[in-house]
Amino acid sequence: MNKILELREKRAKAWEAAKAFLDTKRGADGLLAAEDVAAYEKMEADVVNLGKEIDRLERQAALDAELSKPVNTPLTGKPAAPSGEEKTGRASAEYRRSFWNAMRSKMPSHEILNALQIGTDSEGGYLVPDEFERTLVEALEEQNIFRTLAHVIQTSSGDRKIPVVASKGTASWVDEEGNIPESDDAFSQVSIGAYKLGTLVKVSEELLNDSVFDLEAYISREFARRIGNKEEEAFFTGDGTGKPLGVLAATGGAEIGVTAASATAFTADEVFDLFYSLKAPYRKNAVFLMNDSSVKALRKLKDGNGQYLWQPSLTAGTPDMLLGRPVYTSAYMPAMAASAKSVLFGDLSYYWVADRQGRSFRRLGELYATTGQVGFLATQRVDGKLILPEAVKVLQQKSA
Repeated sequence: MNKILELREKRAKAWEAAKAFLDTKRGADGLLAAEDVAAYEKMEADVVNLGKEIDRLERQAALDAELSKPVNTPLTGKPAAPSGEEKTGRASAEYRRSFWNAMRSKMPSHEILNALQIGTDSEGGYLVPDEFERTLVEALEEQNIFRTLAHVIQTSSGDRKIPVVASKGTASWVDEEGNIPESDDAFSQVSIGAYKLGTLVKVSEELLNDSVFDLEAYISREFARRIGNKEEEAFFTGDGTGKPLGVLAATGGAEIGVTAASATAFTADEVFDLFYSLKAPYRKNAVFLMNDSSVKALRKLKDGNGQYLWQPSLTAGTPDMLLGRPVYTSAYMPAMAASAKSVLFGDLSYYWVADRQGRSFRRLGELYATTGQVGFLATQRVDGKLILPEAVKVLQQKSA
């Protein structure tokens, strides 16, 4: 942790040096000479690389903390009698053992199949054990920004109807003995369903039969990476056809807060306009989201007092700041280009992610038998939708 703090301080100093370099080398027209541009870009690259090293060390520290936990608890007294709180259903130890035995075995025994009846899936697969499903969701949260910022709900069947106040009533000044005019709230509904997302992993029979090979951890990581990436892409840019409706969708997505004067750049004033285009109640929980290239451009912007807008974080585990609000990056946010929605600012808790039931695994024992492999198929049903478009604003680049 001391190393992480040391690097954060080093990054902050490097950024201050880069800002000072910009201030001293800018000409009367506000531009840098060609040789100064190369020097500044090297300084900025050092800041970016320090940030990436900090992220790596924080992930390493989290893994070290997890792996250093004791695998069992020593007995310090007389074992207590069973408390009667033994886990049941898909959370039970019996179900977990039977699930992974079924994944490894070509011919599961009747005892295994009987135990798996607890979580029989309608499509012929096996619902994953509760503990493994939570492990998978945690891995998704590490890779998928939306699951940490959005509102996640669980649904069992059918579409989920979400009531939304479309317009609010108002009060009126009334003369003595005058009639009070009616002013009702108008309500609408947003429907969230479920779209199927699937992926297939092939494992050689040699690895599958090797008890040393940690099949559970491998499948967990691989499914998390694949599903997480595909979810993140849909939550940003999905068109609602066979996949969730993304927050950047033209219809039903975030509202346009500002249109930049340039197709390939934005100014400090336009960032301020975006900030204040969002209503004050939403701003207190709002975050900025953008592509790395947009963050690079953002680092050069100043406010009216000559202060740089971007503020690097000095505290481990906290994001960088812009105008007092957190800044997150995602590869699925568009880069600056004509008509691109390059900067997002809003309260993403108004984007609802609906997980339908549990994730299902299926073993494909014969399909790849000729190549000595066994397939594992994972599916899940999920939907996502911005239920209140005014809660999120975007900066859109000028059209070409």
